[in-house]
Amino acid sequence: MKISLVSARPKIARPEENLEKMKSFAEKIDADLIVFGELFLSGYMCKDELKDVAQDIDGKAVRELSKVTMDKDCYIIFGMPLKEKLRGIIRNAAVLVHPDGKVDAYKKIFLPTFGPFEEKLFFDEGEELKAFETRFGKIGIMICYDLFFPEVSRAYALQGADLLVCISASPSTTREYFEKLLPARALENTVFLAYTNLVGTQENLVFWGGSQIYDPLGRLVSKMEYFKEGYIVQEIDFGEIERARTSRPVLRDLKPEIYHDLYRLSRGEHLLQRSTGKD
Repeated sequence: MKISLVSARPKIARPEENLEKMKSFAEKIDADLIVFGELFLSGYMCKDELKDVAQDIDGKAVRELSKVTMDKDCYIIFGMPLKEKLRGIIRNAAVLVHPDGKVDAYKKIFLPTFGPFEEKLFFDEGEELKAFETRFGKIGIMICYDLFFPEVSRAYALQGADLLVCISASPSTTREYFEKLLPARALENTVFLAYTNLVGTQENLVFWGGSQIYDPLGRLVSKMEYFKEGYIVQEIDFGEIERARTSRPVLRDLKPEIYHDLYRLSRGEHLLQRSTGKD
């Protein structure tokens, strides 16, 4: 599978221009999967303008990019504010457009609301973790802050995901955290991980770009320069996953009962020590 990660700078509240920019990149890239950053359709710092620029899953952006994926026989993942008409809410979403016209969407579960981030003021939280089928393998999608919660990556791995894709709007002050977590998420689940970040300045945030790919043993495979707009293309072989799981069988060695304990602990319940059969 050939993956292309695009680090580019969207304009705030200019969905038409950002859509054209995505189409322009896609038309010149030869890849099976092309990935753009978080909220690329709208720009990250839209705030009160989100209600005006959000689109539904059948909106213009998805329709136009569906034409591109059909023409190029590729998949595209991009970030957008997703309007859910029935419930009157907006989600921070990553949309996966298939070459056969099918469309999937992951809705960000963990919304940062601290420091310069105000996502809970503008978005509703997502509620579902589902790995999506492609003709190459299964893909699990995360958005930015989701990466800090290892349960998200593990849930996808347990569903059989071969590739984790994290789209992001990470400012330069958080780069060191992401670059510590990215290889860890790949290694602890023995899957490929592709990370795409925005680049450039939006209001008081400076996004560092640096899109990158890791193999199932957490080794860096490809990486873009920091603060530079552009793209990379990298071929990956899902056959490496089986070899990685032979040398690091972390999924085989899981203890399911721990997850039950973690659920109880997270609710503030106390655990009784398990009996070992010894006095």
